[in-house]
Amino acid sequence: MQQNSFLGADVQPDYVPTSDERTLATLSHILTLVAPILAPLIIYLIKKDESKYVAYHAKESLNFQITMIIVIIGLFLTIVGILLVWIVGIVALVLVIIATIKANEGKLYRYPLSLRLIR
Repeated sequence: MQQNSFLGADVQPDYVPTSDERTLATLSHILTLVAPILAPLIIYLIKKDESKYVAYHAKESLNFQITMIIVIIGLFLTIVGILLVWIVGIVALVLVIIATIKANEGKLYRYPLSLRLIR
């Protein structure tokens, strides 16, 4: 596994994912810009039994989105946190873009600092 502490980690899957699998895995990340929890949840529920690759990416994306919502709610509870929410948004955007690229390359990507609520 290639480790990069603040940008996450990626690894090659046990098999080469098909083009359709890569597309759905990519969508599970990029669609979070429009529907943060809903998009990866739907993709996960539809494909969890058909593709380990898609299920992995959808779970990672879903866990990351849930983590970001918890962080943002926590920040909104403080005055200083309200001023820092935009930084969390930028970091989240960068990590979603990295995850999207890794999914499209056929690699398994793991977000850094993400709670593993869905296993």
